[in-house]
Amino acid sequence: MLCQFTSQDGRQTLKNFFDVPYDLYPVGRLDYDSEGLLILSNDKKLNHALLNPTFMHHREYWVQVDGSITEKAIQQLQRGVDIMVNGKLYRTKKCTAELFTAEPEVYPRNPPIRFRKDIPTSWIKLTLTEGKNRQVRKMTAAVGFPTLRLIRNRIEDCTVQGIKPGQMKSLKQEQLYKLLFNK
Repeated sequence: MLCQFTSQDGRQTLKNFFDVPYDLYPVGRLDYDSEGLLILSNDKKLNHALLNPTFMHHREYWVQVDGSITEKAIQQLQRGVDIMVNGKLYRTKKCTAELFTAEPEVYPRNPPIRFRKDIPTSWIKLTLTEGKNRQVRKMTAAVGFPTLRLIRNRIEDCTVQGIKPGQMKSLKQEQLYKLLFNK
């Protein structure tokens, strides 16, 4: 679904699943093909603090890529790569990138990603402190390993662990702030 409340092109949106007040909005959207942690809030201070790049909040993504990713590609991701943002070349900030030694335990995807018997896949963990449009997908493509599946696992200490797809967990403001801002 689209991580917004207004429909585009007849696709399902958050409005199809939640009967919520008008002033609720997603903080840090996920694109249509991505999964994982989405924070819904009406707290404008929270929205500003998480989306303003000067605060550099850690966002961890679990990424399944096409092919057996190389150590060279991991190092390129860590140093930063050139991607297109709004029609201009942009150099991503340094990040943490590491290869999973075993496939992470994740829920099956619906619909499943494409499967090609003769081409392996790899899982990597990327932790970014910025959030450009489709950044992770552009980064992995830039190093030669296109993203097949993308899951936002956490923002700071707020994580999706223990929450099933489509499930929602309500937190009081002080609980959420402790997870996000208690450094």
